[in-house]
Amino acid sequence: MNVFVFDIETIPDCAGARRLYDSPEWSDQEASEALFAMAREHNGRDFLPHYLQKIVAISAVLKTADEVKVWSLGDLDSDEKDLISRFFAGIARFSPILVTWNGTGFDLPVLHYRALLYGITGSRYWESGENDQSFRWNNYLSRYHERHLDLMDVLSAYQPRASAPLDKIATLLGYPGKMGMEGSQVWAHYQQGDLLGIRNYCETDVLNTYLVYLRFQQIRGKITAVDYETACTELIETLTAEQKPHFNEFLQHWQRS
Repeated sequence: MNVFVFDIETIPDCAGARRLYDSPEWSDQEASEALFAMAREHNGRDFLPHYLQKIVAISAVLKTADEVKVWSLGDLDSDEKDLISRFFAGIARFSPILVTWNGTGFDLPVLHYRALLYGITGSRYWESGENDQSFRWNNYLSRYHERHLDLMDVLSAYQPRASAPLDKIATLLGYPGKMGMEGSQVWAHYQQGDLLGIRNYCETDVLNTYLVYLRFQQIRGKITAVDYETACTELIETLTAEQKPHFNEFLQHWQRS
């Protein structure tokens, strides 16, 4: 089955804040500052509610029988609706296994709310057995099914107190981990017009997730040690052929580890 490992990057939904708090006069900067202030007052940190996070990048590793591909959906001119539409269209086309790190807690709820905002149809994603019986006992929606594999959720045995950051686990395993940016810095980079940098950062994050996924597949006996090494070699060859600076940097960090 095709495997689709993905990650999203978000910024404050300033337009949503203006509508929600009846403040049409707010600039984006004023709206974001208001949202962050409310978040700090509510939970002591800058993490915004899922429904007020606007998606600016969706990056993926797609593993099929023939190849492995790493890219960001859409292009630099794609708006949020286009990115989300492409995401659900990909699920409709490939019916892949979705793999995330904390996708249950973050990426998918954000995608749900934003799809709701734009009225984006994702029939295959929301299927739970009414039209396809194979989805009755294995669909994208159930926490314990495998059409969506949240690695953080599974590895922590579904215990929030045992969860770990992707960066720490990836680094422990000898993978590059975070490179050049963190999620908390995405808004600042977006304001500076650095959408390409955000997309590149998201792609390195999803590469770490894919490598952790391969190791997880090995420890649960789905692939052998030889299969794991073969998959790593395939990924190295793919990234090398792309000749993109952030892929080259990723490979350099990986080789040093």
